[in-house]
Amino acid sequence: MDQIVASLAEITGWPVKRKVPSEILTKDKFQHYLSTHVKDSAHDKDTRAEEQALKMFGLVPQDFNLARETEHLLSDQAAEYYDNNNKRLYIIDSTPPGEEQQMALVHELAHALADQQHSLGKYLNHGSPDSDESTAREAVMEGQATWLTWAYEAKRAGGKGEVPPRLLDQLTKESDDNKEFPVLDKTPLYMRESLLFPYNAGARFQDAVYRKMGQEAFEAVFARGPRSTQQILHPEVYFDMTATPGPIEPLTLAKIVGKQQAAQFRAVIEGAVGEFDHAILLRQYVGEEQGAAAARHWRAGWFRLYEHKKDGNPVLSYISKWDSPESAQAYFALYQRVLKGKWKKMEVTSATDTEVSGSGDSGRFTVRITGASVQSVEGLR
Repeated sequence: MDQIVASLAEITGWPVKRKVPSEILTKDKFQHYLSTHVKDSAHDKDTRAEEQALKMFGLVPQDFNLARETEHLLSDQAAEYYDNNNKRLYIIDSTPPGEEQQMALVHELAHALADQQHSLGKYLNHGSPDSDESTAREAVMEGQATWLTWAYEAKRAGGKGEVPPRLLDQLTKESDDNKEFPVLDKTPLYMRESLLFPYNAGARFQDAVYRKMGQEAFEAVFARGPRSTQQILHPEVYFDMTATPGPIEPLTLAKIVGKQQAAQFRAVIEGAVGEFDHAILLRQYVGEEQGAAAARHWRAGWFRLYEHKKDGNPVLSYISKWDSPESAQAYFALYQRVLKGKWKKMEVTSATDTEVSGSGDSGRFTVRITGASVQSVEGLR
């Protein structure tokens, strides 16, 4: 471990400030550790609200249990785990010795070294409610550790401590198509891609910053974290200091149904809907190539989920902003295909060039385009 950390310090230019304590855990003990850290969605209101939002967008099935599936995914893949809260590395004893164990160890020690320079806990929990920015920051953390793992292997083989450009696409693509983990293979597209995104897209982002800034890149991505997943997907946007998501606000329920009816609901969760989210949503219901091309024109997005105080009926208010009225018009048409795809039944009662309304599985809906923005309200009864 000391040798690995010393080698990572040479690659990054970061000093080693202290030894990394470690502990070997059995698979059962690690699963117990996860179960105490991953909240049960049946009892935790925040997790349940996040789960309900995913269901309203059509990103997971109606019988999906977010907490349980998250625990299964983490348990299925873990070989080693660095806990940035207690600054300790856990090694799972069921991991077969060899190359897999070695690379997992390097990855987690890269986290430990970064944590000695910048508190990873503070970096990830930066106080912003923007969940898309949080995902981008996670991609910095995991992408950098992934990149450093490959760079370490290159250095150990006698090469330079960096990822050869010819291998980068191959390595991230191989990881995208990984079939080693059966739980990952069966999970919904959004959950699977959310798990892979920080490692694959994050590694490509780290490489792009490294090619531009050299060794300073490792410090730079923590000193100035990305503001959106768009900046991870398109590093040139990260380097453009003026290209940051603007503020955007979905319609409040009071403006939609009036104050009297709105008083029967409570807001339970809200957050950003970024380029990554839109790309996966469109990929699921429209197709990968067309979805990625349309999502590239994203500029901002936000949702707010309400819940009826008596019957628990959810209502989704969601707005997206695009780089031009033409891009918004394209998304307006594509999102109607999303609605049709995610519901078993959809009835359109009114349709114009700027507004479509009707009913679906979750209740009444209205989708409206105004300039470069598309607003949707779903679930009213």
